[in-house]
This record gives sequence, C-alpha cells and structure tokens, in this order.
Amino acid sequence: MKKTAFTFLAVAFASSFAFSQTVDEGIKDIYYGKTKSAIQALEKVVAGKPKDAYSIYWLGQAYLRDYEAGNKDQLAKAAVTYQNALQAGVNDPWIWVGSGNVIIMQNGDINKAKQNFEQAITSTKGKKGAESADILNAVGRANAMGDSKQGDAQYGIDKLKRAAELDLKNPDIDINLGICYLKLGSDHGGEAVLAFNDAIARDPKYAAAYYRIGLIYQSQNNKEAMDEWYAKAIVADPAYAPVYYEYYRYYSEKDVNAAKEYIDKFVANSDQDCKTSYFQADYLFRAGKYQESMDRAKAMAAGDCKTFARLNLLFAYDYDRLGDSVQARSYLQKFFATATEFQPDDYEFAGMLYAKFPGDADTAAKYLEIAIDVDTIKADKIVYINTAVNIMQKAGELTQEENLMKIREKLRDQTKLPESDYYKLGTAAVAAIGTAPADSISIIKAYTLADSIAKAYIADYPDKPQGYTIRVNAAKKADRDTAWGLAIEPITTANAFFLKDTSAFAKNSVFVNDYYLVLYYLNHSKMARIDQYRKAITLLDEMASVTAPGSDGNTFATKTGDSLKAAVAKYEASRNKSGGGGSGGSPKPNK
Repeated sequence: MKKTAFTFLAVAFASSFAFSQTVDEGIKDIYYGKTKSAIQALEKVVAGKPKDAYSIYWLGQAYLRDYEAGNKDQLAKAAVTYQNALQAGVNDPWIWVGSGNVIIMQNGDINKAKQNFEQAITSTKGKKGAESADILNAVGRANAMGDSKQGDAQYGIDKLKRAAELDLKNPDIDINLGICYLKLGSDHGGEAVLAFNDAIARDPKYAAAYYRIGLIYQSQNNKEAMDEWYAKAIVADPAYAPVYYEYYRYYSEKDVNAAKEYIDKFVANSDQDCKTSYFQADYLFRAGKYQESMDRAKAMAAGDCKTFARLNLLFAYDYDRLGDSVQARSYLQKFFATATEFQPDDYEFAGMLYAKFPGDADTAAKYLEIAIDVDTIKADKIVYINTAVNIMQKAGELTQEENLMKIREKLRDQTKLPESDYYKLGTAAVAAIGTAPADSISIIKAYTLADSIAKAYIADYPDKPQGYTIRVNAAKKADRDTAWGLAIEPITTANAFFLKDTSAFAKNSVFVNDYYLVLYYLNHSKMARIDQYRKAITLLDEMASVTAPGSDGNTFATKTGDSLKAAVAKYEASRNKSGGGGSGGSPKPNK
C-alpha cells in the first residue's frame, strides 16, 4: 500500500514538473519572440488543464504578442481565451489581469481595465498586506503593451515600482518599467535606461535589457552607442532574435548586404511563420528583386498568412516599384484600413505614393505630417519635412505650407531646418502669393506666411543672403503695384545686409531694391511731394554708388537723380524768392 502511494505521488510530481516546464517553455518562447511555438505549447497545456489560470493567462499573452507581431486575428483569440475562462468559473487574478490587458489593446474603457487590475491586486494580498509581485508585474506588462495612447503608463510605473520592491530578482519587471517610462515620452529616456540597467544587474544574461538600451540610442541616431548595446545583447544571448530584427531594419535602406546578414540571423533564431516569411519577402524588395518579392507575397496571401497585417503594405511597395501606382494605392488603402500598428516610414511611403496622383497632394502631405509627429529620430523628421515641401511646392498648396511651418516651429528648440529646406519653403510660399485670389485678405494672408518663413530663415542663417531676398520678393509680389509700401522695411533690412558685401550680386540686389523704392516714393507715397523727391534722390545716389561709372544702371541713376535735384533746387529757389516756407508743393523735374 505504501509502495503504491509512493508510486502515485512520484507520478503526480513528475506530471506537475512536466506541466510547469511546458508553461515555462511557452513563456521563454514569448521572450524570444517565438509566438508560434509559444501558442502551440500553451494551447497543449491549457487543453490538458483547462482551468489552470496561470496557463490560460500566458496563452492569452502569447496571442497578444502574436497580434503585435502582425497577426491581427489573434487579439480576438486572446479576448475569447480569457472570456471563456471566466464563463467556465475560473475567477482568478491572472484571468482578471489578462482581461484588462485585452481591454487596453482593444482601446476600450481604461477605467474598466483598472478595475480588473485592482481586483486582482487586492485579492492577492497576504496577511501582512503584501501584494503579489507577479500580479503587479502582469499589470505593469499590460500597461506597457501597445502604443503610447494605449493603457496608463504612469499607473503601470506605480505598480511596477512596487513589484520591484517585493521581488529583487526578476528582470522582466524592469523591462516593463522601462517601456512604461518610454511611453510617457522621450524626456523619460533616462529613467528607462536606469530601469533597463537594473534589469542587467538582476540578470547579466538578460539580452532584452541590453537590446532595449540599444533601441533608445537607435532612436537618437547614435549608431556608436547602438552598436555597443546591441553587441552586448548578442554576447549575453546569441539566440535573442529581436536584436537581429532591429539591425535588419536599420540596414534595410542603407546596406543591402548587411541587411541580408541580419535577416538570415533573425530567421535562423525565429519561428518559421508569417513574420519571418514577410521579412524574407521584404528583403527581396529592398534588394531590388521586386517580382520575387511579389511572388512571395502572393504565396503568403494564398496560405495561412493572408491576414498578416503588413502583407498589404508589401504588395503596395512591390506594385509601386513595378510601375502600377493604382494597384499600389489600392493595397496601401487596405493596409491602413486593417492594420493596427504603423511605423514612420509607412506614412512616408504613403505620402510619396499619393504625391504621384493629381489632386492628392493634400493627402500626401498629411501622411508625411503624421510621419514627422511619430518618428523619434530628428534627422528623419527633417527628411519628411523636405519631402513634404517638395510635394507642396509642386502643388502650390498654401494651407499645407502653413502646417509645415507649424511643424518647423515645434522642432525649432531641437534643431534648425537645413538651409535648402528654408529656401524651398520660402520660394514655394512666394509663388503661392502669385496664385492667391486677387482680394487683399487672401494676398495678405499668403504674404504673412511667406514673410514668417523668410524671418525664420534669416534667424537661423543670418549670414546667408537668400532669406533677405525671399522676404523682399514676398513683399514685392504681394504689393503688386507698389501702392501699399510693404517692401519698405524688408528692403531696408536687406540693403543693410547687402551693403556689407562688395560682390556683384549684393550690389545688384541693392540697385533693384532701391529702384522699387524710388517708384514707390515718386508714385504712391503719402508724404509731401518735396519729401518724396528727397527720399528718391537719396536712393538714386545709392544706386549710382553700387554701379560702375558709364554703365546703364549708373547712367539711369545719375540722370534721374540730377533731374530730381534740379527740380528740388528750382522749387526751393522759388519758395525763397517768394518768402514762402514749409516743405509742401509739387516741383516738376526736368524732362
């Protein structure tokens, strides 16, 4: 009897150990990004023990991670997994946390999700009031998942800090903590790095921590630091596939040979699933093998990967490069209608593609503005602005030019635009003045925009002449018959700059600017006629000084100035003879 009992206990222990080992293997697969393997392992566990809350929780997590990887149907599977458990009477903290996690990913009621979280935390408090560190970490994990608009990052941080106090060994707590800090914004990057470093202190072999720090430096376009931390991740664990994936993304548009090396390593250390099939097809596109990439995409669409979220984007890329922009746009529309996560370069591609269609410049610019907003790398933001400027310059869309200037102001405290971008913005804005409706309100609106661009150009590049020239040209174009005198102040400022320069360009700029003002003072100025003449004489003398003696310009300035001087002298002599005073009257210049 005792022998039988001992045998039964031994079998039970062995079964329990095998069960635990299988769950742990599923969790490990999730860590490595092998969601297909994780799902297969955990589905088998749950089938054998359908009411084990811990296993059900991790099966739902595997579905959610696969959903994040691009398999959009998996979110619904996660929701059903947790809902079925509750309906089967598995009222357990793990299931409550999982259900709250699904609510977050469905963009549902965050307060309802928090109710689930708080119920789970409260129910696990021990006799001394200490919560379960594992449940707190699961709550933090839920709020770390998704984009910055999903979940409550600060709430997650609060729970994870408490979890870290209760459990001093688990590095996953710090990973979730760091991700939550990053969801608060780039200004919390330092706190995120501290969290990831603490994860390393807890487990020096935890590659995810090094990888996460490398991601931060990659977002800052700091390749040296990125390489340092990615290398540490590979040394810590050469089987950690996510680092190879990021390296592939980094090199995919820079060095196709390096990209091939890293995509091969990524595939070798990953499940052979829709994700790896997609990136192999993506590599073929990057390598210029568009038809081969298209064939792979079609094979995916004909099989189990037909609902893979980024497949439509791959079709759009391939059709675009193969010369069918209409089909490309159709697949791009499907991509944005069905996918749930997007990258900055997805929006950039959309902007470039829509720019090929007459009348879609507005849509193109809007996609590029989104790319500017969501990209964390300042250098990329400048590239997107430059692309948008080129598009709007061709289309003459004034409203979008205004939006681009607002974006420039957002970046002003971080970086200044390249001079070429200012030039393109400014010349496009000046051109828009010429196409504005003839009413004064529309013209002034267009002029105000152009003037603000030129002023920003001058502020960032005060030693460059183009900003001054654009500002003067904007005023001249807006003041179509010189009647408003808009160009007086811009010309005065510009000439002060140009008179410091002895180049032919500078002298010619002064001459042309002064000629404009001469016309204004002789024809439209409201001051007394004699004062108009005196202003014009001063300008004509300056025009003569910047032109070569005997040249057409010099002859014009000298003769016109002499004529005006003679008229003024005759007028003053007449006034003195008659005993008159003042500065009024209308002297007539010699013909």
